[in-house]
Amino acid sequence: MPTLKTVKGVKERFKVTGTGKLLAHKSGRRHLLSGKRAKLKRHLRRPSVLSERDARSIRTLMPYA
Repeated sequence: MPTLKTVKGVKERFKVTGTGKLLAHKSGRRHLLSGKRAKLKRHLRRPSVLSERDARSIRTLMPYA
């Protein structure tokens, strides 16, 4: 059977935790930051755990993760 290839863009954007959950960075931190409150910008720094439904679709693109 042929080798399944990982989608490289997915490999760069998502991280798998030790327990198998997927982490992704939140959107909204690229530009127009002066109009956003400090608390929001602070919370956007940390990656968030993807929902199980989103993680299922991402996992198909990362067969060996």
